[in-house]
Amino acid sequence: MDKLELLKRSELFRELNNEQLGLVVPLCTGQVYEPGAMIHKANAIINKIYVIEAGLVGIILEPGPLSQRQLQAVSNFETFGWEAAIPPHLATATAKAIERTKVLAFDGNELCNLCFAKPEVGCIICRAVARVIASRLHSAFMQLVGITSQD
Repeated sequence: MDKLELLKRSELFRELNNEQLGLVVPLCTGQVYEPGAMIHKANAIINKIYVIEAGLVGIILEPGPLSQRQLQAVSNFETFGWEAAIPPHLATATAKAIERTKVLAFDGNELCNLCFAKPEVGCIICRAVARVIASRLHSAFMQLVGITSQD
């Protein structure tokens, strides 16, 4: 799948028109992560926002030095690393490839600069980032309720 078609299907960029997508496509690069690869670590400064083309990434919470819990998994056309677009750019969780995963990676600063240069594009992207955050938060709450009700 070419970059334009992938971005049209992504949760982050699907509301952009073709002209606006034309501004975004040059900002991304393709990357591949093998199973088990650590993409970023919780509490580390990150500078990449990712859209998954194909594969699966675990979003992992590390409440202590020897404990990990996978909160969520993200897959095709979904976004992770949204923290790269929001200061202080600290990852809220660890991201790890569960299976071979192809992504488009965006430099968070470049994406933010596009938002300032083209406010209408920035508004659409910022709303999409907010939807991603809200969705992840809702999923985490639902998981917490499930865990609590089982205890």
